[in-house]
Formats: sequence, C-alpha cells, structure tokens
Amino acid sequence: MRQIAEIFSQGEEIVCGQTVDSNAAWLSQQLVELGFTLKRHTAVGDNLEDLIALFTEIAERADCCICTGGLGPTSDDLTAEAVSIASGQPLQFDAQAFADIEQYYARRNRVMPEANRKQAMLPQSALRIDNAYGTAPGFALQFNRCWFVFLPGVPSEMKNMFASLVRPQLLQSFDLQPECLVSLRSIGIGESAIQQCLADFDLPDGVQLGFRAAPDEVQTKLLFSSGFPEQEKHDCVTAVADRIGDYVFAIDGLNEAQGDLLEVVAAEMSKKRYSLALLETASQGQLAAKCLGCGWLRRVEVNLDWGRNTGAGEAGAGDLQPIAKVWAEQLKAREQTDFALVQLYSGSAADYRDKDKAIVLYNALATPGGVVSTQLNAHGPLKHKQNQAALLALDLLRRYLQNKCH
Repeated sequence: MRQIAEIFSQGEEIVCGQTVDSNAAWLSQQLVELGFTLKRHTAVGDNLEDLIALFTEIAERADCCICTGGLGPTSDDLTAEAVSIASGQPLQFDAQAFADIEQYYARRNRVMPEANRKQAMLPQSALRIDNAYGTAPGFALQFNRCWFVFLPGVPSEMKNMFASLVRPQLLQSFDLQPECLVSLRSIGIGESAIQQCLADFDLPDGVQLGFRAAPDEVQTKLLFSSGFPEQEKHDCVTAVADRIGDYVFAIDGLNEAQGDLLEVVAAEMSKKRYSLALLETASQGQLAAKCLGCGWLRRVEVNLDWGRNTGAGEAGAGDLQPIAKVWAEQLKAREQTDFALVQLYSGSAADYRDKDKAIVLYNALATPGGVVSTQLNAHGPLKHKQNQAALLALDLLRRYLQNKCH
C-alpha cells in the first residue's frame, strides 16, 4: 500500500500571489521519486486558527506532510505555536538550537536580536532538524497518523536540509516503493504529433503515458510501476523513442539525467574539444546568450540587417539555403573552428513582429565533413520566434553531434 503525502506551505505572500511557491513544486518531485503518492498541495496565510485547523485535518488523512515557512523570529511566524496547540504539546526551549542560532550571528560578527530566541522553542516531542544555512531550525514529529516535517521557507535552506537530513530519514521510516519516471525530451515536434506517432503502440501493463509541453521542448513521460522489469523498461523506452524519431535529444530517468538541449550539446562539444563560430540573425543574440560561459563557443556575430548588407532585401525572398551554406563555409575557414553555424531567415520585419505570421529559418552548419542544413518555420509572438530560432539552430548542431543528420 502506497504512503500518502501532502505538502503544506505557510505565508501570506504565497496565498496573495506575491511569491511563487517553488518549494511545493520541488518537494513534489522529491516525494514522488521516493515512492509517495502525493495527494494535496495546501497554502495558508499567517492566521493561527487556520493553521491549527489544517494541521488537525492533515494529521487524520496523510502519512507524511512536508511543511515550509513560518519558522522565522517575527510575530507572523506561527508554525511552532500552531503545531503546539493542535497536537497538545507545549513548546520547550531547545538549548542546542539556541546555541546554533547564536553561532550563526557570531560567525558574521553580528549581535543576535532577542526575537531569535523564539526560533529555539519547539514542540515537546519534536525531533530537531539542524539548519547549517540559516537561523531557523526545522523539526519533525508524529501527530496522529501523520509524520510532519517542518522546514524553513527559504528555498536554498529548505532544499539543503531536505536532501541531507530529511530524505534519508524518510527512506528509513517508510516502506516506499518508488515508481520510475522516464522522460523523453524532444524539440521540433508537438504533443499531438507525438501522440500520433504512438497511436499504434500498445503500452505494457504497469506503464502510464503523459506529456508536458514547455517553451523549449516537449517531454513524453513514461511512468513505470514499482518493480517493473528492467529489460522490459529499456525495451519500452527504446520503442517509444524510435517512433518519435530524431526529434528526441535526451532521455532522463533510465540512467543519469542527460539534461536540456544546451546541456546535451555542451557535453558533446566539451568531450570532443570541438569549437564553434556562430552567426545569428533571427535569434538576435539569444543563442549566444544561452551558451554563455561555454568555452567551445569561440566567435559570435549578430547581424540584424543581413538582408540589406547582402542585397537580399528586407523580405529575404527566394531560397536562402545556398547563401547560408556558403557563409557557413566562409565563417569556418575564417575563424578556423571545427564548426560554423549560420542562421538566416526570410520574412519582413513586420512578419517577425506579427504573432499570426511565420518566418522561414535557414540554418547551415559547416562541419569537418561538409555542410548540413535545415529549413524550418518559426511562429508566434516576436519573443517566441526569437527563442525558436535560437533552439532550432542549436538543434542542427545537436543532430550532427548525435549522428542524426540525414
């Protein structure tokens, strides 16, 4: 029987929308990977009665609840008090927690405000969770059915405390049967097209299929039940990847994560010590910005008026692929790099700005063995076109590096 978990976030700023609750999203992924069944996310403002009521409800319906926020020193930080009242356990002074808070200020040559003493007051049966990254210690306790874990709302503190202290304790305390989520990451193909590719594929029992569309990619998700045979899992993933085709640039979840498009390209470029020169037009410098800090990117040119400079005109009429190929060869020779990537486009400035108009992208990659190229459309608002142009140019390099250029 799978263990039921919930996530509870405290803070007026979360309820009012002033702060995005990124903690809940991150914790959800952690708990699902551990093998919990996640049932609810709940957010409550800084109201003592609401907090007491929610703790009492969760204690009856969940096996585990991770709570964030409300552990600070100010009057609106009410978590410990609410837990104390709901569970009937008085708050007690924790000398070690107080000493740790004093040390935090001493290391920074600062005087600890008296208000911070409040953070050392924990419910009677609480197990302290030390915070090496801030002043607020966390704590955990059993309340009726539920094992509650309370962590600070500061994301960096929360994540470090969960990874180093909470996660191992959950693995020890709960009989968890984690499912396995495999994500096939693709670019240049939409969700509906992927679904059509898989229309004649019969998923094995114990496998759930899902999709997630993001601005830079589409993820095809395969959720395998606990104990699913390893070889059958690999066979299923391979079959799905084959049906989607060369659009798949990475597969996460089988072994170590391969990452996003740039991470995949960067890993190959760095491993083989390749170098790249780049000419951007439609992406207007965004591709170079994505590659910020990548030592293999040796030269970047951004030409916003390439049509006028070459006589092609604003609309860039005609087949621009020959021009892109010649420019790529010339750029590679001039910069003496392993690769040169050139991106041109046809369409007027008005087309570029118009969300209902498409522009045509012409990408050419000069390689040690010749020039490969693509011709693709970019749609949508201006910033979407710019991002598409950057990604589709980078994807041509990815396809070559993965031997998927035809």
